[in-house]
Amino acid sequence: MAMLNRVHLNGLRAVETVARLGSLAAAAGELNVSVSAVSQQISRTEKQLGQALFERTASGLVLTEFGAVFATRLGAGFRELAQAVALADEATQCTLVVSVAPAFASKWLLPRLSRHFDRHPNVLLRIDASVRLANLDHSDIDIAIRLGDGKWPGGRAELLLAQEVFPVCAPAIAQKLKSIEDLAQTCAITDERAMINWESWFETAGVPPVAFIKGARFTDPMLCLESAIAGHGVML
Repeated sequence: MAMLNRVHLNGLRAVETVARLGSLAAAAGELNVSVSAVSQQISRTEKQLGQALFERTASGLVLTEFGAVFATRLGAGFRELAQAVALADEATQCTLVVSVAPAFASKWLLPRLSRHFDRHPNVLLRIDASVRLANLDHSDIDIAIRLGDGKWPGGRAELLLAQEVFPVCAPAIAQKLKSIEDLAQTCAITDERAMINWESWFETAGVPPVAFIKGARFTDPMLCLESAIAGHGVML
């Protein structure tokens, strides 16, 4: 190991990079220095080693017989160094497990994931797409996003955003709806697991209930949304 003290690390990097990429210009680009700086590093390293590593030819640098053997071992050494440095990154990484309903994950969470990775590059995410109420005490789930009043045992709840409930449908259907009464001409798309139904919505809105044309019923809110987008009716 004492022999390493006579050779500068930057020079060894220059030798390895030129040997791997095949040219001074390519090595200079990777190392973000000038071509002349790379050339000087190589010359200095050859003097420190007392061995010629490259032959200078009209077409560029060519490894000598000794240089080829040296570069092979040098490359293996730098790969080991890179793996050792990568261990530090792995040690600082953690995984955050988020349980969230598929529809909410698709339409709200996924478009915002890039913002998370920009701010917290060492925090990996695993999305558990489920509508079941997560058991935070007996699972690997760290955070659960759910619709409700926040009164769930075994955890601390914080309001993420207030819920707005209103009818949605495809544009072609919306053009035909001029009043609440016009809803009677459409099919109701029903999410059987939803906490709010049409009856409670009409009551909250303070308008008389409307008798819809019978439409499809689903147990998955994502399917309800896709059905509405496809023009099958109106959903909440």
